[in-house]
Amino acid sequence: MGKYFGTDGFRGEANKVLTVEHAYKVGRFLGWYYSQENGRKCRVVIGKDTRRSSYMFEYSLVAGLTASGADAYLLHVTTTPSVSYVVRTEDFDCGIMISASHNPFYDNGIKVLNGRGEKLEEEVSDKIEAYIDGETGEIPFAVREEIGRAEDYSQGRNRYVGYLISLATRSYKGMKVGLDCSNGSAFSIAKNVFDALGAKTYVINNEPDGTNINLNCGSTHIEVLQEYVVENQLDVGFAYDGDADRCIAVDENGRVVDGDLILYICGLYMKERGMLDTNTVVTTVMSNIGLYKALDIAGIRYEKTNVGDRFVYENMVSNGHRLGGEQSGHIIFSKYASTGDGILTSLKLMEVMLEKKEKLGKLTSPVDIYPQLLKNIRVKSKPEAREDADVKKAVEKVADALGNDGRILVRESGTEPLIRVMVEAKTDELCEKYVSDVLEVIKAKGHEA
Repeated sequence: MGKYFGTDGFRGEANKVLTVEHAYKVGRFLGWYYSQENGRKCRVVIGKDTRRSSYMFEYSLVAGLTASGADAYLLHVTTTPSVSYVVRTEDFDCGIMISASHNPFYDNGIKVLNGRGEKLEEEVSDKIEAYIDGETGEIPFAVREEIGRAEDYSQGRNRYVGYLISLATRSYKGMKVGLDCSNGSAFSIAKNVFDALGAKTYVINNEPDGTNINLNCGSTHIEVLQEYVVENQLDVGFAYDGDADRCIAVDENGRVVDGDLILYICGLYMKERGMLDTNTVVTTVMSNIGLYKALDIAGIRYEKTNVGDRFVYENMVSNGHRLGGEQSGHIIFSKYASTGDGILTSLKLMEVMLEKKEKLGKLTSPVDIYPQLLKNIRVKSKPEAREDADVKKAVEKVADALGNDGRILVRESGTEPLIRVMVEAKTDELCEKYVSDVLEVIKAKGHEA
């Protein structure tokens, strides 16, 4: 990770950590850099989520891009995967998504995608950081007819909607589907897709006002959709985050189907139909032991990466794997997308349900998920807390106590000043005890911020 760019772009509280000046300089650098790299006028497509500050950052980015001679094409409010789709299918040099994903409305972020619709290479983000900090030379301003322009490009978003619809294998007629759009980007896309496919669509949290994105709704507050599915006797529900690159599902009984269960359902289905090239599912180190045991029984191999969908995707591309993702709901189907895509994930789950004529609850039944507890602690220095000898000793003590009946994972957040402590064990009580044991040592050693 760099000074500004973490595992998922440049993120922080708007105009405190991430300012309009930062956005302007990001635009200035990208407009100049890609023009130099490709020997032609740079073309950049920009999307944003529903946060109040997204408009401010959009205008700042456009000013920077056009001042460097680049043309900016505006998708307006849209999802991160739609930006990725437009970049890779319509010959753009790069794409920018303005979003802080599942964070509260007062945070925002700048996610940059390369010309293949993938997360930006670290070497390029390092160059952006050097420019922001004044460590490189000045970038010339474009003048006269070389100054760039900004254009409405809502047709790109519409083509993405058409692409999603084209992926469905059956009509959804007769299916009662609930969608929690998190008052975010999905509000302008998800219902249109499900309606077009014939579902009876029930939508909640689709009235964004700039400050209610992710507020007690969406994939990080799945209990809202759970209650809604049960009350309305729906067949299935799907919850998205602010920029709709992740999906958490709810089955017909109101039970949560997280990213691990989605990987199992789709992995088994793809294996049965000869679509799981390499017979491997890519996970992160956060995936549950129960998933691995179920994959073992199904005869499906798996690989583990660091937390972050960029690491999952890099592994998939390097090894030719077709399916990967995170417990949090970032699921990547590499045949169809180069990022996690919440709405696409919904469609693939619908495909399994309809083709196998099974309810979602039945499809998840072979997986016995272990109790898991994750707690975060805000710290003064992530490396110092993580490497403290007494903290490491406490972690080793828990690992020894768990043996083969669980595990502990302590890691640094990629986007916030947090240490995350996760324990899986046979009971919730054991999870609570062992997480608390480690957190108490971190606090006792003075690392808590």
